[in-house]
Amino acid sequence: MAPLAKALSGNRGILEPLQTAHSLQGQVEELRSVLNSKADIPIVLIGHSWGAWLSYIVAARYPQLVKKLILVGAGPFEAKYINEIAERRFKRLSEEEREEFNSIMNLLNDSTTKDKDKYHARLGELAFKADTYDSITDQAAPRELVHNPGDIYQSVWTQAAELRRTGKLLSLGAHIKCPVVAIHGEHDPHPAQGVQKPLSAILEDFRFILLKQCGHDPWHEKQARENYCAILEQELAL
Repeated sequence: MAPLAKALSGNRGILEPLQTAHSLQGQVEELRSVLNSKADIPIVLIGHSWGAWLSYIVAARYPQLVKKLILVGAGPFEAKYINEIAERRFKRLSEEEREEFNSIMNLLNDSTTKDKDKYHARLGELAFKADTYDSITDQAAPRELVHNPGDIYQSVWTQAAELRRTGKLLSLGAHIKCPVVAIHGEHDPHPAQGVQKPLSAILEDFRFILLKQCGHDPWHEKQARENYCAILEQELAL
């Protein structure tokens, strides 16, 4: 999210914490530590994709740290919506790409597979293609990717998925005291209703914004980037 952080940094301080811990709790504490040591508390916390869930958990466990929570492209908060994600993605990939996607998933789930980082990176490329509505050229919004070890992803995501399956993820919302805004692309394979409906039921102060002609990463979207950045600027100013 470095390009977005840079775009927003003209009028305010911005942190883009990178998570390195191999467990969900470890990443929660890692983010808490960074915020406590580097930020003027309380802050506006913006999380994208897995980062949206992580930010949601931190805001629930440490409400004194966060004055507003902004969730971007969050995964669904209830397990009943998850089958829609693969269905939507596969409709946007060729038959060859779908076969490759499934093959990589099998390799990543196999404990004997070596060099998982390579397969994880390729899976990210396929997901980005399926998750994007109309991507901006690389020159206008380059993807400044950092190394993301596959073993961290596998370990943390397994724990996060279990938290959702048991309903504990959603129930954490009862402990969130700050306003929450969810921004979601209409073309995002993560179903919007899987974010809007559950959070509307559990959060006291919640707003949902649906962006048209927009996929999972709004700042990479030709049709939605300008509107998305304007919304963020407005929310940060409130």
